[in-house]
Amino acid sequence: MRIFFTGGSGKAGRHVVSHLAEQGHQVLNADLTPLGHAGVSDLTVDLTDAGDVYSALAGLANLDELELDAVPSYDAVVHFAAIPRIGLKTDAATYATNILSTYHVLEAATRLGIPKIVFASSETTYGICFAQGERKPLYVPVDEEHPTVPEDSYAMSKVASETTARSFQARTGSDVYGLRINNVIEPHEYAELFPPFLEDPSQRRRNVFAYIDTRDLGQMVQRCLETDGLGYEVFNVANADMSVAATTQEVIDEFYEGVEVRREMGRDETFYSIDKARDLLGFDPQHSWRDVLADPRGADRPQQT
Repeated sequence: MRIFFTGGSGKAGRHVVSHLAEQGHQVLNADLTPLGHAGVSDLTVDLTDAGDVYSALAGLANLDELELDAVPSYDAVVHFAAIPRIGLKTDAATYATNILSTYHVLEAATRLGIPKIVFASSETTYGICFAQGERKPLYVPVDEEHPTVPEDSYAMSKVASETTARSFQARTGSDVYGLRINNVIEPHEYAELFPPFLEDPSQRRRNVFAYIDTRDLGQMVQRCLETDGLGYEVFNVANADMSVAATTQEVIDEFYEGVEVRREMGRDETFYSIDKARDLLGFDPQHSWRDVLADPRGADRPQQT
């Protein structure tokens, strides 16, 4: 596929872009900072400028395309570019940048007739991650039907982007899939970050005790690109197990007292439900912190699959 990827130089994006290139796709990385990956083209694009976005999407992916009779159209857009959390820029700048860039990408892509758009939403839309004080989910495991009522500017921008994406899909009939991505973890971060999580699960409360390995995020995007005909859908994206050594029942007892448990859960199962992605896309996460670190509770504990 010929893929226009925004934000491919970021923490999550660079891994997904590399994965897609390794799968044989032709990828153009539209970002303010070049990625410099041998198999990926870079183009500096200001996504908050509508003309810049349209020009990029209508243009060449690389100079080799000059040999073609005409500039081909993109088969898909993957939109990951964003200010990635609160606390990096002002709340106003975070909201404005994220929603404007998403609007411009969706408008240009749909007007140019690109049939598949995958965009990054966030776990923060459920209002737990960046809440002032403690917020508990209304029920667990948290699925895509859980209300999205955040209080922070970043999560607000993601909820607004989901609404915008749904509106463009209704207008055009394109496939538009939103990914509510959980805390992104690179493989080297297991050894660096996870030992304290395994000892003190409270550190993962705001992430609903979940995470997503960058390699499995690449698989998720690939499955979205390969699955047609769903119209507009949003999907939670996480690994199958929790990011802590405590069992699900221990987490419920300590952190979710009074919270409805809607179904029986596996001993190590994520509280950030990925059932929908599994059912509709065939998403099958393959990686875990348990591949790298010893479980302090004992190596004989089963891994949730």
